[in-house]
Amino acid sequence: MSGRSSIFDMIGPVMIGPSSSHTAGVVRIARVARHILGIQPTEAIITFYNSFARTYEGHGSDRAVIAGLMDYKTDDVRIRNSFDFAKEQNLVYSFRSVGNASTFHPNTVKLNVKAGEKAVEIIGESRGGGLITIAQVNGFRAGFSAQLHTLIITAEDVKGSIAFIADVVAHDDCNIASMNVSRKGKNDLACQFIEMDSSIRPITLEYIRSLRWVKEVIYIPVLND
Repeated sequence: MSGRSSIFDMIGPVMIGPSSSHTAGVVRIARVARHILGIQPTEAIITFYNSFARTYEGHGSDRAVIAGLMDYKTDDVRIRNSFDFAKEQNLVYSFRSVGNASTFHPNTVKLNVKAGEKAVEIIGESRGGGLITIAQVNGFRAGFSAQLHTLIITAEDVKGSIAFIADVVAHDDCNIASMNVSRKGKNDLACQFIEMDSSIRPITLEYIRSLRWVKEVIYIPVLND
């Protein structure tokens, strides 16, 4: 990605207040969790860390995270009443706080979300101006911004798999802006997080899913505010 700053980066998003870090960023982190899960969650455990742990109620981060789990955008007026809408959607949730986690960014939230047999854990950082970093997904180190089209591939750690996937994506005329690869151990499962400048075709996603060593493919298009 380019090191240039955009107008968006400098002034932040159009949003429901009071704070881009505590509201817009949290909405976006939760929306990513919902899209990784692939379905409206029915259960959620939300853990706020450090600064978030002390301020999440007063700054509206609690309402923001629930709104994001229902896929509301950052400027959606329903954010203020997201608890009521969550009850209508049968979304059961609880909040936890950890005030001193020195290894985490000051504004960190962990989401454990479920729907039926599907479960996802993500750790996200709200970095100001509505910008976020998804630090971990299901225990894998991630490091993507959710500002671009994002491909998440969980697969066996086979030789040449990273180069092969990059070649497949390139042949779909998608420019890779960044790629992070995390694995749980040598010859164990690995996870590729690929950010792309443009969308990827459904037929390409189906081809990747058909590979015998690929376990799961998740595609998150750019999430409009």
